[in-house]
Amino acid sequence: MDLTYINGQTRLLALLGHPAHHSISPKMHTQAAKLLGLDYVYLAFDIAPDEIGQAVMSLKLMEARGFNLTMPFKRTVIPYLDHLTKAAKLAGAVNTVINDNGILTGDTTDGYGYMESLRQTGFAPTNKVMTILGAGGAATAIIAQAALDGMKEIRIFKRKNQTFEDTLAFAEKVTGGTDCQVTVLDMADRQALATSIASSDLLTNATNVGMGDDDRSLVDKDMLRRDLVVSDIIYEPPLTPLLAMAKDLGCSYFNGADMLLYQGSASFKAWTGQDMPVKEIQRTCFS
Repeated sequence: MDLTYINGQTRLLALLGHPAHHSISPKMHTQAAKLLGLDYVYLAFDIAPDEIGQAVMSLKLMEARGFNLTMPFKRTVIPYLDHLTKAAKLAGAVNTVINDNGILTGDTTDGYGYMESLRQTGFAPTNKVMTILGAGGAATAIIAQAALDGMKEIRIFKRKNQTFEDTLAFAEKVTGGTDCQVTVLDMADRQALATSIASSDLLTNATNVGMGDDDRSLVDKDMLRRDLVVSDIIYEPPLTPLLAMAKDLGCSYFNGADMLLYQGSASFKAWTGQDMPVKEIQRTCFS
């Protein structure tokens, strides 16, 4: 490993998550910086859920230029930030933080990353219907951006837990601020889920179900059909149980790798002011 480019002026970029060590982001961002001759290194830190405040203050103290957030910190980080961008306010979530001389601004690039990866498949969101599983930070960013990009209707399925009312309020906010109708339904209602998928153009899993040793899918195979586009924001494993079913049925499908690539390119631009060499990073980090 060539570390000779690291010196006393090298700035830190980081990922905070739990888990975090599976992430490809350190390789992607560090390599992009090196290709452009920028003096940055990107590291992943796996921290406990109750340590987010300490971690943010530590990165601020160490003058890190910025950092990403992944599960479960995309919402819990917000109280520790000074400003939010318009997109982050609408989504109610942050995946990118920019540190300008101690002033921390939270942004979300997840929605952009997802929609760009969707467009790469040839799918046009205008007047389409989406069923999305989950309502966490990545999900709300995707929903907000999809609504802004012309999606006609989005149906959110989530567990009916203590955050269900918050998701109802979020759906009302997006519906009121866009031309998209957003509704929230109970994940436990299997008939409603099957009915929604049957009349949708796009199905998206925005939960962590199917990641690591979790071999479950939140939908049954008989809920899918050949002309349905199926996506999963998980990129490791590349073929989740949901995507394996979609592949077997001949559906068009994609995982979260390109979403990670394009959201990462937007974060990289926010931190460095330069465009990530996307094609080279895609070739070396995602092939």
